[in-house]
Amino acid sequence: MQRIIRPLALTAAIALACGFAAAAQAQTAPTTSTQAVNPGGPMQKPHNAATETERDVDQQQRIEQGLQSGQLTSAEARKLEAGESRIDRTEARDMRNGSLSPAEKAQIQREQNRESAAIYNQKHNARTGNPDSLKSNLEQADVQRNINQEERIHNGVVNGSLTNRETSHLEGREAHVDRMESRRDTLGQTARIQHADNRDSRAIYRQKHDRQRRH
Repeated sequence: MQRIIRPLALTAAIALACGFAAAAQAQTAPTTSTQAVNPGGPMQKPHNAATETERDVDQQQRIEQGLQSGQLTSAEARKLEAGESRIDRTEARDMRNGSLSPAEKAQIQREQNRESAAIYNQKHNARTGNPDSLKSNLEQADVQRNINQEERIHNGVVNGSLTNRETSHLEGREAHVDRMESRRDTLGQTARIQHADNRDSRAIYRQKHDRQRRH
């Protein structure tokens, strides 16, 4: 009987020890990178600004349409470009660190909603512009350039050729041009605006064709 009990006891002791070892290993196992980044759930990709940059394009197109139809005067368009400049500055600030949080996206969208309402109100008030006037033609040319550059930025965000930091840099440049347009009161400033647009165009090309990619 002694010879039977001892092997059974030894087997039970080994099994118990293995159980404790497995439990200890499970408790001390290193966390995965996903858990370390987001312990409360699966890892989330950094938010990009595709929705916001698409809205930038849409609102510039609405300003352009208002100028072409005479619903917007040149002064009204300049005021709206000041609003677009504020949105671009917010986008530039929020993406400077390479990320875009849900709260930051919500803030940008609130600013864009206010700008959308301002565009609607300016286009539907009693004032009308002359789309064939020299001032209106200059404004139309500037806004058309804004549309083109914002579309190029948006396409870069969508296809991954622009990182959030690169988008931040480019939106900061667009904010500068929009602010220049909003303050133009002489024809002499037109050349400076076009020069700034040309610099921004080259910057967009460089950033989209460098080796940096958003994964």
